[in-house]
Amino acid sequence: MKRRLAALAAVPALFLTVGCGAVEEAATSAANDAASKVATAAADEVNRQICAVVQDGLVSLEDKQVLAGLVSAARTAGVPEDITTPLGEIAEAGDQVPADSVKALQDACAA
Repeated sequence: MKRRLAALAAVPALFLTVGCGAVEEAATSAANDAASKVATAAADEVNRQICAVVQDGLVSLEDKQVLAGLVSAARTAGVPEDITTPLGEIAEAGDQVPADSVKALQDACAA
């Protein structure tokens, strides 16, 4: 009789332990989903800013400075290389903005 009571007493503890594991798993999954959405939103926003600057194909020295300031953010946010590579080339260029890099950015933004 005492063994049955001990076994029955252990059942709620078992359910509680399993339930806590499920709650922990759900919380971890929700946190990962939220982090993924934030990262995607950050990448989308940086991408939008870059594409807005090169949309007309004319990149002034002021535009070049804006683009140069976005290089690090774009790489950190995980913006694709077809955007970060020409963006880096523009940032590293001297006073002359490389037209082929601007065209590459326009093409990547249109895709």
